[in-house]
Amino acid sequence: MNKITVIGAGLAGCEAAYTIAKCGIKVDLIEMKPQKKSPAYKSDNFAELVCSNSLKANRIESAAGLLKQEMRILGSLCLEAADIAQVPAGGALAVDRDVFSEYITKKINECENINVINRVVDQIPINTICVVATGPLTDGGLANEIERFTGEGNLSFYDAAAPIVTADSVDFSSAFIASRYDRDESGEGDYINCPMNKEEYEAFYGELINAEGASLHEFDKQLKVYEGCMPIEVLARRGVDSIRFGPLKPVGLRDPRTGHRPWAVVQLRKENSHGILYNIVGFQTNLKFTEQKRVFSMIPALKNAEFMRYGVMHRNSFINSPKILNPNLSLKRAENIFFAGQLSGVEGYMESAASGIIAGINAVNKLKGNAPFVLPEFSMIGALINYITDETVENFQPMGANFGILPPLDVHIRDKRERYAALANRSLEYFKTIVE
Repeated sequence: MNKITVIGAGLAGCEAAYTIAKCGIKVDLIEMKPQKKSPAYKSDNFAELVCSNSLKANRIESAAGLLKQEMRILGSLCLEAADIAQVPAGGALAVDRDVFSEYITKKINECENINVINRVVDQIPINTICVVATGPLTDGGLANEIERFTGEGNLSFYDAAAPIVTADSVDFSSAFIASRYDRDESGEGDYINCPMNKEEYEAFYGELINAEGASLHEFDKQLKVYEGCMPIEVLARRGVDSIRFGPLKPVGLRDPRTGHRPWAVVQLRKENSHGILYNIVGFQTNLKFTEQKRVFSMIPALKNAEFMRYGVMHRNSFINSPKILNPNLSLKRAENIFFAGQLSGVEGYMESAASGIIAGINAVNKLKGNAPFVLPEFSMIGALINYITDETVENFQPMGANFGILPPLDVHIRDKRERYAALANRSLEYFKTIVE
């Protein structure tokens, strides 16, 4: 049958359905509203913005701006709506939420190739080409079906992510590379170690336990994640040495500057294959982003740290994409099923929408027997999809657009603004060749 099914009419689902429809293919877009609403949603409209009306920076030399420019070239419905619904927000692209979702809902409903079906889905249609874009609050029967379909243990319900910093921003005069007890057989060391003496540790500890936490949505307040994945600030409040015997334990490490074991050590673990991003090990947190920047920068080696992602703890369903998705966003075990949106492991409004475009294009290619559409990893969309489908990524957590996931330039540019502009130009030069 010359038809594709899309489940979910959020940003990703609408982009996927609209992309498919523009290719002349009929789409069944299945949306549970108004029969059922997740706790976060209030409107019956599609592509409802829940947390914020900001779609982040507009300038091309920012990660968010580059992402949006690439999406515009690919014909994004969400950015078409954003231009109509835009409100003043300085250098950011912000929208009137109601105008934004109403515009997208109208465009979807008026598209002759899209058939909107309002019902709750508990099963994935396995005998057709399907894009699953049911969002970060996917639960119930459909969550059980996704877990059964993708393999047990491949669906997470809580996002408990530690901050990520760039390797270039670590002060190596206050850090050293080593594995605990020198266990790394290569001799190179698996971790960047950020030591603290007793005075530095106690100053850091005092600020950490008194730092301001982020507010939780009502549907996040009963998160069971806290039982098995303790926020660093909560663990710290159990006693002055609680984290020094936990994620900051110095055992098995020796600071080459002093020849002695440090009082405490914060470890950074490589986050991507390029070695540009590093995860702050054990620092899952619910602190406000400004507080994370302030307090974690008290660690001497991180005094100038550039944060590519701050720690978060909230309700968020997502699949273990690196283990189960192909680079075209199809399931490895069922290549007629595609995943998009936050459920696929991207983080953010525009990131979700972008993945919907890519899933839609590849669903059409699957139907027509064409080769998969995979953007190069030096583009922002390509890098994002590459990250969530990279089999080398361990302890996977959702990721948003940032320049740390792009491969480095052939020539190092010291100035950050100039470097980001060059990274953006590299991508856009490529997009000029694929406009058609």
